[in-house]
Amino acid sequence: MDALAGLLDGPRAKGAFVLRMVMAPPWSVRIADEAPLCLMCVTSGEAWIVPDAGEPVLLRPGDLAVARGPEPYTVAHAVDAPPSAVIGPGGHCATLSGEPLAQSMSLGVRTWGNAPDGDTTVLVGTYQLAGEVGRRLLDALPALLHLPAEAWNCPLMPFLDEEIARDDPGQSVVLDRVLDLLLIASVRAWFARPGAAAPAWYRAMGDPVVGRALRLFENDPARAWTVAALADETGVSRAAFARRFAELVGEPPMAYLTGWRITRAADLLRQTDATVEAVARQVGYSSAFALSAAFKRVRGISPQEHRGR
Repeated sequence: MDALAGLLDGPRAKGAFVLRMVMAPPWSVRIADEAPLCLMCVTSGEAWIVPDAGEPVLLRPGDLAVARGPEPYTVAHAVDAPPSAVIGPGGHCATLSGEPLAQSMSLGVRTWGNAPDGDTTVLVGTYQLAGEVGRRLLDALPALLHLPAEAWNCPLMPFLDEEIARDDPGQSVVLDRVLDLLLIASVRAWFARPGAAAPAWYRAMGDPVVGRALRLFENDPARAWTVAALADETGVSRAAFARRFAELVGEPPMAYLTGWRITRAADLLRQTDATVEAVARQVGYSSAFALSAAFKRVRGISPQEHRGR
């Protein structure tokens, strides 16, 4: 498994909030849904994304933006346009005074806006639960990722535009998978940019020693790894391995392994019905108690609380 495959193995949309937004100016929508990740693609017109902190970004046809939550932001025809609608958790849409807008602004199947012939069309796909996107992927992304049309060429955008308004059997599953593919394509293009600020562990994957150790962790987290065993596997001395790993990744190998095991455990708790005991053994802990202690130390909550959320 290469670095990017390991990073992107997590996205699994399930009943994602996917729609086509069609707007005529003036318009401005406040996004306060607390979702972990939202993809926005402009197919016609222009749209500004205005984060509460950071620089506004102008989207033109073919552009894509990925907004990392849960911080709110505004999407509008102009940077200074005051919001007239708010999208809350679960995709609930209302006026600033709380009056529902879902029905009055419905323009058809998964299509929403203030004018059916509006100048601006934005495709929106939102991962609504943190467990649908791996924490390591979220940590690797900026608060607002912007890919202009000239920086990438993705055939998935017109496909999503075509599929979004269809109401065939199983259509929600189709849209979930297209959203996953679009996210993977966008992250791959983001890290491929010249001078891209990829995370340290991602860059370390190219190192013949540390990269091999990272792949060993990812492919077999349940093994009883030690620094000595990793040094043997990578063909260097224990001291040289520990020093090189810390320099390239930014933390000691065992600390990285703990974080990776807890991340895998968190995903398994969200995505499967396996018991905490079974999850513990899959990620390298001898018992549910051992996993619970490590999980609480790293995440601040127990595995059961994480699954309940």
